[in-house]
Formats: sequence, C-alpha cells, structure tokens
Amino acid sequence: MVEAKFAIGQLVTHSIYGYRGVIIDADPQFTLSDSWYDKMATTKPSKNQPWYHILVNNSSIQTYVSESSLEMDLSEQEIQHPMVDLVFCGKSQGQYKLAENLN
Repeated sequence: MVEAKFAIGQLVTHSIYGYRGVIIDADPQFTLSDSWYDKMATTKPSKNQPWYHILVNNSSIQTYVSESSLEMDLSEQEIQHPMVDLVFCGKSQGQYKLAENLN
C-alpha cells in the first residue's frame, strides 16, 4: 500500500485549479462511485493512490482530490470555511489540529 504524502490538518493547493484548502480526511485509494469519478474527476487521475477530503478556502465547498493533484501549501494563511472550527481546534506550526472529539 502507498503511504499518504499529506496528513489531516495539512494545508494544500490544487496543482491544476489553484485553490487552497485543508485536509479533513484521507482514503488509501479512491472510494467514491464510478459515476462520480466519470463526472467530477475531469483529469482522470489514478484511482490507485491516496485521495483526500478537503475543505476549500473562501467557500463552503468540500472536495475530493487525488494526491497527484495536490501540492503542499506553505503560506500558513488561515482557511476560511464554515466547517474549520467544527473539525479543528486551532493551528500549530502551519497545520490545523483535529478537535479532541474527532480524534
């Protein structure tokens, strides 16, 4: 099994679309339906790699992205999303910390 490059709470940027976000969950490989993949994964990244659930900055959108489409975001700028305070309890060293009740 491939080890995930990114962790929950880590800030990332989509390498194609340029939006920033924070990871709230990870799957070792693609777990959604084939119809979702056909409709939403327009660049057709491999399903056999880690995929991440991401809260998108400056929106209320949550997205699902392949590891190959992500880059580390070193800006350390806060993520503006309505769910950030529900999932995380602050930030340390550029990474959000998962809320105690979600550990």
